[in-house]
Formats: sequence, structure tokens, C-alpha cells
Amino acid sequence: MNRIEELFQRKSDRVLNVYCTAGYPELNSTIEVMRALQENGADIIELGMPYSDPLADGPVIQASGSAALANGMTISTLFDQLRGFRKSAAGKTGIYVPVILMGYMNPVLQYGFEKFCQHAADIPVDGIILPDLPEYEFETEYGAIIQRYGLDFIFLVTPETSEERVRKLDSLSTGFLYAVSSSSTTGRDKNMQDVTGYLQRLKSYQLKNPVLVGFGIKDRETFDSACIAANGAIIGTAYIKALQDQPDVQTATASFLKSILS
Repeated sequence: MNRIEELFQRKSDRVLNVYCTAGYPELNSTIEVMRALQENGADIIELGMPYSDPLADGPVIQASGSAALANGMTISTLFDQLRGFRKSAAGKTGIYVPVILMGYMNPVLQYGFEKFCQHAADIPVDGIILPDLPEYEFETEYGAIIQRYGLDFIFLVTPETSEERVRKLDSLSTGFLYAVSSSSTTGRDKNMQDVTGYLQRLKSYQLKNPVLVGFGIKDRETFDSACIAANGAIIGTAYIKALQDQPDVQTATASFLKSILS
């Protein structure tokens, strides 16, 4: 049983997945940010691999990605930073929560797709999200590689995704299904009443995977609303803003997660 599966067996609701950008706010902030998230209640860490043309990201996450790239973050650098991150060292606890790498196909292909999966599994991370990997290419080429290295792969669905396609993507996904709250980019405000109806519809399908909802989840109110009909939620933009507003990572993270969870 992998870490994501174990998490959802132990905790079936109010699961909090927090997105952070690797190499932000400083190049060597990655592990510090991840440790602060774990210590303050994040159940899953979604680690963004910065890319110059991120299709699904809103302006805040784009800006953090641009800053991380300017800091010198690359996939190779990230894997170097993550080496041994599961082990405790110098009196600091290792990262034991599930970790997912989120990014885009172009830099992964430049790195080498199979090499990327192998190195991710060796670290080890638990899963990957690649929003621009088409379903057909996953089925015919890349899915077998991902499965060979024991990584979960999470597909995204939107309110416009048909029931047939939702069921197909659910059948291909492992770990959980990422329910995008709307077809816009991250960070946009959403009508949570509309989102709840959409999530209730997904719940009625009795899918095999747990469902986490993302895009527009920013505070206690929206987190609570998302958790009514989903297993939990994903927060990204609001956390990146918190890091922007407070230069001390530990202080910013503790204050932000307390506002969501307490």
C-alpha cells in the first residue's frame, strides 16, 4: 500500500492537499516549505515544478514559477534537493506525508520521461500530475511507464466533463481524482454553491477514486464548502500569497494553515 492509498484509508474526509512551487521563495526553500506544511497539518504536498508556459496556473502561481526559474530551479536541481528528504537529519523530521509532483510535459520530456519517472520513484515521491498529458497518449505510451515505477497518476476533471469521460478518467487515475472547480485558471474566485452541485454530481457516480477539489479554495469557508461533497481540497494560490506576504516560511505557513484548519 502506498502513502496516498494509506492516507485515504485512514482519513476519508477533510484531506488537505497544499500546492507549493519548488524553488520558491528562494532556490533552497523547497524542503523548508515542505517541512513547514507537514508540521502544520497538510495531508498531501503537491510540489509544483516551475515551467515558463503553465497553462492551468493563474497569475500568482505563474509569478512564483517565474521567480523559481530565475532562482535556478530545474527538474535536476529539484531531484538533488529531494534526495534523502524522507529521512530525519540534524534533528529535523523527514517528510513522511504523500508528495506529488505537478508540472507540464515539455520539461519532463526534455528531461526524459522514463528517467523522470525512475528518479521520482527513487526519491521517493508518490504520484504525478501532468495536466497537458492527453488521455490517449497516457493509454498508449506513458501510462505503462508511470505504472512500471509504481507512481500514482492523477487526472483532472471539470464541471464540463461528461459523465462518460469522468468515469474513463477515474478508471485511469490512481491515488485520487482532481476535480477542477471550473474551467478557468487557478486563483479565480468561484461560486461555491455551483461547485457544491458539481461535486454532488461527481459523488453520485460512486467513483473508484477519492475526489479532491481545487481552483478557488482559499480559506476556511471555501475549504469547508468543498469538503461537503468531496474527500478534501487543494489549496495553492492562497498559500503562495501567504508566502509572499510573510518572509518567514514557518510563520507564514503556521498562520495560514491554522486559518484553514482550526
